[in-house]
Amino acid sequence: MRVALFGGTFDPPHRGHVGIAKAAADALRLDKVLFAPVGRQPLKTRTTATAFADRLAMVNLVCSVDTRFEASDIDMPRADGAPNYTVHTLAALREAMPDAALFNLVGADSFLELPRWHQPERLLELAEWIVVSRPGSPLGGLTSLGLTPRQLARVHLLETVHEDVAATELRERLHRGDPCADLLPPAVAEYITTHQLYT
Repeated sequence: MRVALFGGTFDPPHRGHVGIAKAAADALRLDKVLFAPVGRQPLKTRTTATAFADRLAMVNLVCSVDTRFEASDIDMPRADGAPNYTVHTLAALREAMPDAALFNLVGADSFLELPRWHQPERLLELAEWIVVSRPGSPLGGLTSLGLTPRQLARVHLLETVHEDVAATELRERLHRGDPCADLLPPAVAEYITTHQLYT
């Protein structure tokens, strides 16, 4: 089985996330893409105002659009309030799925910050990486990371989709009462309205 971890705040999950996951699943012949909302991101000082339970519920709705998608609570908030480190999440997945080909799906902007991640060398050992180009983060910039040929062989570049959805702008539009039908799957938009999120 070929499984990709797709972590993020998903605050809220939008059509850009769906496009990235579908493109990655098609390109890398993935059997499963695990949408995993993160409890607390180590590299982001701003904590999400939206409860984890709401973000997980919205991710569940997004995952209904493709049988390869599955919502996961593997990155739920830690009881001690500590940050969720991807290296720990991948290690847990590796233990749970010892025979799976494991991938980590990220945007190029995040991957370019790999040296700042917790135990970066181990990250590239635990999983292969699918790196998606994003506006302002050209994939050519990955050479600046100084990866070894062996590490580079575990990085798959995906340039067929561009996530041009700015989450901050999306939340601001929702706050102003814009339903953002152009950016949100209908079920997510309905959930946001029903639960009065981002108001």
